[in-house]
Parts: sequence; structure tokens; C-alpha cells
Amino acid sequence: MSSLQATERIAPLRAPFQANIQALLAKWMPPGAQVQPLGLFRTLARHEELAGRMRPLGAGILAHGQLDARDREIVIARTCARAGAEYEWGVHVLAYGKPLGLSDAQIAATVHGSSEDPLWSERDSLLIAMADELHERCTISETLWAGLAECFSDEQLLELLITSGWYRLLSYVINAAGVQLEPWAARFPAEASKEAG
Repeated sequence: MSSLQATERIAPLRAPFQANIQALLAKWMPPGAQVQPLGLFRTLARHEELAGRMRPLGAGILAHGQLDARDREIVIARTCARAGAEYEWGVHVLAYGKPLGLSDAQIAATVHGSSEDPLWSERDSLLIAMADELHERCTISETLWAGLAECFSDEQLLELLITSGWYRLLSYVINAAGVQLEPWAARFPAEASKEAG
């Protein structure tokens, strides 16, 4: 998958920020963050009211859900990779994926692999397949749904759907508005060359 990073179309707000914008950005950023407010957040802050309405859902997905954080991050990484949103993929891989124990090979597989890669557990494979089917068809097949329902409660299934949809929405914003890559975030890995057999 390639990045759909475009030239910047909507410039993010830049410091110094007005007090109301500073307060909004502080809510979007994790407490004690050592980096400036993310370009995505500063872009959303151009529409302060909309950004304020969006933040509770985003924060709820990350901090108040019923999903295991690792499961959530697999879905986020695959959803962003399939949508070509290298920006969000890279931020999440560095801030969440690696700290939660995803290996370099698994992280690369969220971009170039498939649900059938042997490095995924059966549960992980279901999550990758779910993100793929939602990306390609905007629904989930009966067979895959049955597999997911064996591993996840109805509440968790709803959360998986909302999480994937939320990060697809953010991918739209990132790609269309041309949000520029964070200099410290991960980049899509190069696709491993296929050995001729």
C-alpha cells in the first residue's frame, strides 16, 4: 500500500494559539506529551466546534473501550494502511503498536501482508480480514462475522466497527486535506522483494 499523502491543502493552525484553541489542543493530546500538538489536531482545530464534537468519540475509542488495546491497534493500523493514510498509521505504530508488543514484522504486515500471514494468531487474522472486508465492501461476510462473534462480544463487535469507521474517517481527512507527516512518526515500510522461485 502506498501513502496518499498529498500537498497540504488545509494548513494546520500554528503557534502561538489563542487560549481557546490551546485548551482544545490540550484535550486532544495525551497528558505530558513531549511533542507539539499533532498536525491532524491542528488541522481539525481550524473548525473549532467540529473538532470539539469529534474529540469525545476519538478519546473514547482509545481510552474507554472494551477492546484489548492490541486488538484495537491492529484494526487501526490495517484500516489506515488500506486507506493509504501513512500519517495516522505512523503515529499509531509508534505511540501504541510498538509499546503494545507488535513486532516489526507484524507492523510491516499491516501494510503489505494479508490475514493469512503465519505471523498472525487466529484472532489477529480475523481482525486483519475484518479491516480488509470493511475497506473493500463496507460490510462483513457471514463467514467472517461468525468467526469474529466467537472471539468478541456484541459490544466489542460494535466497537470494532466504530473503530475501523473512525479511522477511515480520519484517513479521509488526512489524505484529502494533505496533513503532512509528523517528522518523528513511523513510515510505511518498503515492500519486501519477492524471491523468484
